[in-house]
Amino acid sequence: MRAVVQRVSQASVSVEGEVVGAIGQPGLLVLLGVTHDDTPEKAAALAAKIWTLRILHDERSCADEQAPMLAISQFTLYADTRKGRRPSWSAAAPGPVSEPLYDSFCAALEALGAKVERGRFGADMQVCLVNDGPVTLILDA
Repeated sequence: MRAVVQRVSQASVSVEGEVVGAIGQPGLLVLLGVTHDDTPEKAAALAAKIWTLRILHDERSCADEQAPMLAISQFTLYADTRKGRRPSWSAAAPGPVSEPLYDSFCAALEALGAKVERGRFGADMQVCLVNDGPVTLILDA
């Protein structure tokens, strides 16, 4: 599992012009990619790591601040661009594998007490955000 985590002052995701998930206060935007050998246990461990990651102001975490999160599935995080000009997506798990793990990741965050907004799995989404800092991290689980 791979996550790009951005500290944001606000963020939203839209599908066909309709906002389907938004946070209007400081928190985290999480772009989540799933690969073939990921498990619900990896999803839960990554969720716990991100929930307690001290990257908000004054070295605080979302858990400390009860800050919201916007979680969006993004298979392109597993693009392989080493050869040619066309990315290979073979490292990304297919939808029937990755969607339940994305849901598991979000559910694990919610079980920890997080307020989680979501994108729409498999949809063509438009993401708007105000990156705060900017702070952007890549986490692999």
